[in-house]
Amino acid sequence: MNYLGHFGLREAPFGITPDTSFFFPCRSAQEALNTLLIALENGEGFIKITGEVGTGKTLLCRKFLSTLDDTRWVSAYITNPSLEPRTLLLAFAEELSAVAEPGVDQHRLLKSLTRTLLELASQQRRVVLCLDESQAMPLDTLETLRLLTNLETEKRKLLQVVLFGQPELDRKLAKESIRQLHQRISFQHDLHGLDEEEVGAYFTHRLRIAGYTGPQLLTGGARRALYRASRGVPRLVNILAHKALLLVYGEGGWSVERRHLRAAVLDTPAAAQPRGWWPLSRSLVSRTAK
Repeated sequence: MNYLGHFGLREAPFGITPDTSFFFPCRSAQEALNTLLIALENGEGFIKITGEVGTGKTLLCRKFLSTLDDTRWVSAYITNPSLEPRTLLLAFAEELSAVAEPGVDQHRLLKSLTRTLLELASQQRRVVLCLDESQAMPLDTLETLRLLTNLETEKRKLLQVVLFGQPELDRKLAKESIRQLHQRISFQHDLHGLDEEEVGAYFTHRLRIAGYTGPQLLTGGARRALYRASRGVPRLVNILAHKALLLVYGEGGWSVERRHLRAAVLDTPAAAQPRGWWPLSRSLVSRTAK
């Protein structure tokens, strides 16, 4: 990254790959994390976290898993659960290191998972299964998941499930055929984007984590432009901030101004294009990056 040395950075501050070291506890994300931790201690039912594309669901999931005490919890994480029921169960068994012979049928697979869950319960260890992109799960797979959570001792469930998904997940859960699962969602949270003040704090936070020690880079006008163009969506904030820093570096400057954000926005189709912004060349960022 050609601007790292210019700004004294150890690593790229605005990558779009989820990295828990950059987790920013904005109001919505912290509320979601608190909800997850409280729900887990409660020990009942399903937990649901929804949010629009780019609002940080995967990063939140990884941050949540990283907070769990390995002596008390066994976690399983499936990133793409758009699988038929047996394949999902096989993926879960693999996460738990449960014995599953090649070609095993679904009945025996469930028995093997039950044994593993009971063994872990006897060791006073609890199991949580996190499923990212849950809106992609077929209905029959969701129903199989519900049946799996029927397993319990006299005191508590053997398995807790956290569903992370886009708003389409709510529409899927509203279907009559899986109303029993819908009733078992005991805790939920809708993850929102950042407000304008949080966008500025988020920008500063990620720069500091990446090693920046200088004065504030983002002017007030640039912060407002960044918020409006990104709509507070962290992924878009990252993309626009990265491009703006490229422009500042290309000029040899030390301050991100509104005009840098204007150019970054014009180069980013997913960003909101506010009216009244000066027309700048769409190739400006590309030329600076060379």
